[in-house]
Amino acid sequence: MEISNEIPAKKTKRLTSVVWNHFERVRKADAQYAVCLHCKKKLSGSSNSGTTHLRNHLVRCLKRSNYDVSQILSAKRKRKDGTLGQSNLGLTTITYEEGKIKDEILSPIPLKYEQEQMKDEINQTISLGSIKFDQERSWSDLARMIMIHGYPLAMVDHVGFKIFVKNLQPMFEFDSNAIELDCLTIYGKEKQKVYESIRQIHGRINLAVDMWGSPDSSEYICLTANYIDEDWMMQKRMLNFVSLDPSHTDDTLSEVIIKCLTDWAIDHKLFSITFDDCMAYEVMVFRIKDWLSQNRPLLKNGELFDMRCIIHLLKSTAQEVMEEFRGVIRKIRESIRYIKSEQAILVKFNEIAHQVGINSDKHLILDCPVQWNSTYMMLEAAIEYKRALCLMQDHDPSYSMSLSETEWEWASSMVGYLKFLFEFTNVFMGNRCHTSNIYFPEICDMHIQLIEWSKNPDDFLSSATLKMKDKFDWYWRKCSLALAISAVLDPRFKMKLVEYYYRQIYGSNAPDRIKEVSDGLREVFNEYSMGLTLLDEDSARSGGSLPSTSNGTRDKLKGFDKFLYETSQSQSMGSDLDKYLEEPVFPRNYDFSILNWWKVHTPRYPILSMMARDVLGIPVSTLGPDVAFSNRGRVLDQDRSAVSPDIREALMCGQDWLKMEPRVTVTLSSSPLPLAVETS
Repeated sequence: MEISNEIPAKKTKRLTSVVWNHFERVRKADAQYAVCLHCKKKLSGSSNSGTTHLRNHLVRCLKRSNYDVSQILSAKRKRKDGTLGQSNLGLTTITYEEGKIKDEILSPIPLKYEQEQMKDEINQTISLGSIKFDQERSWSDLARMIMIHGYPLAMVDHVGFKIFVKNLQPMFEFDSNAIELDCLTIYGKEKQKVYESIRQIHGRINLAVDMWGSPDSSEYICLTANYIDEDWMMQKRMLNFVSLDPSHTDDTLSEVIIKCLTDWAIDHKLFSITFDDCMAYEVMVFRIKDWLSQNRPLLKNGELFDMRCIIHLLKSTAQEVMEEFRGVIRKIRESIRYIKSEQAILVKFNEIAHQVGINSDKHLILDCPVQWNSTYMMLEAAIEYKRALCLMQDHDPSYSMSLSETEWEWASSMVGYLKFLFEFTNVFMGNRCHTSNIYFPEICDMHIQLIEWSKNPDDFLSSATLKMKDKFDWYWRKCSLALAISAVLDPRFKMKLVEYYYRQIYGSNAPDRIKEVSDGLREVFNEYSMGLTLLDEDSARSGGSLPSTSNGTRDKLKGFDKFLYETSQSQSMGSDLDKYLEEPVFPRNYDFSILNWWKVHTPRYPILSMMARDVLGIPVSTLGPDVAFSNRGRVLDQDRSAVSPDIREALMCGQDWLKMEPRVTVTLSSSPLPLAVETS
């Protein structure tokens, strides 16, 4: 080392800090400096400066070894805790004679720790005495973090993130291409795990299909598998997130779905598909059903196959209500906007409200037009302040948005409609286990309400209700049978709930409608009993289902299978279904778990439980709580929509799969860390 006009400083006191292993103290004139032995940088070396700035430099020094700084940090922490000493470290006394400094730098003394000390060090995520940095593992962990939390891939190029990581580990190298490759690698490994888990299930799969948008108007289709596993736990796995061509049609959508079913080898396991739109996709559904029926018959000729999203029904009905009453909503919105425009006007309004005796906990609020629940809350509050709003024009000539008495009646009816839809939506959001049986009572209540509302003598209200009922009737014709069968498979209700509601809905025609449900239930059960719903020969050999009769050779004997089943039934003591329906209903209680009930009663109803596993797993909705009240569908963020289709699918599916994994606590027995600990 050549430093002009600098001579080694005479040590006036012993250098006690281990940091001096990495610095040489020199004097120039009356000043003292500490020269880094790695990068030759000069820092203040006077005794009054301390050593904190020297340690900070070592953490950032790009030329020093990771091994060395770990010694310093460990020694610093031990000294701070008052535990650094000869007895604890098992070391001889460290001296710093000038002639030995170089040897100590070249051959750092390894620090030895007891096993319990090592465990504490790892749990505190602090480096041990000797560590080896693993760049590949760190890239993989960063990619996994990005996938789990939905961080943008571009974060690896953000200056703040780079500074943060470099301060933690200066040896880390940034490579955005490596992160993308790691995301694809993780996606491939996790996909294989999901594929194996789905392949091993003995029940059927219910598919949810929903459309996504993006800020740049691109469209995507998302496929999610819903099923109940062998432990009777509800499972959901995103299978595909496919980018669509801007000119796509129902034909191309059906081809995309069929390809996904084939790639995952679940076409023979499919029980139903739930679509996110109540009124669309008829051509697509027809093509998928036609393709599936070529390989095996669909249950009940496909009547249970095509399901629609119930949350979409509620959203579209709410939008229909607000469209019919848009004039009334506009007047109320502008009234509230005027009242809240100036403090003096608001004070005057509050005085009027107090004079007429309004003591409401609610406050006038403006809605967010894209969130229909906020419009409902705005209208609900306005109804409570009706008397004050009616008197506002008498006290303020500038106020010109007052409603007529008829308009207030319409507003009151509209609040009643939206309140019902709001509470129904909250039923969905409040249930953690979304088995299909819980929605039948709610959808029946909605049917009854629409029948009552349509009888309103007001022509305007009656007309608005009929438009809502037309939309509902379309959903009812398509989905009511599956929902009714789901309710029957709830041991608290069985056929009694269907009888209770259908008498209110159909009146004198109720017996015929109840018989349709009973016949449909038995027809599906008989198909399970005869083995016509087999998944494949592999699952048959594994004992997960009944012997297959869906291949070409056995199809010729379907008539014989039916004859054999019918004749054997007369000789038996009754089927699973007969025993189930004849027994008393299970008492209703708040902590009842239908999945746990069927898990316990599977030995008693072996065939019916297999049917219940598939039916209860039907996803009644494809939309989550995040968009339940939004007037728009699901929208992909800008970062995800900007990447390539392969990366996008890897990020979306990978996030879903990785969140399902159990969280790992960092301990000695956990998975390998990016820093491989070496002990001696």
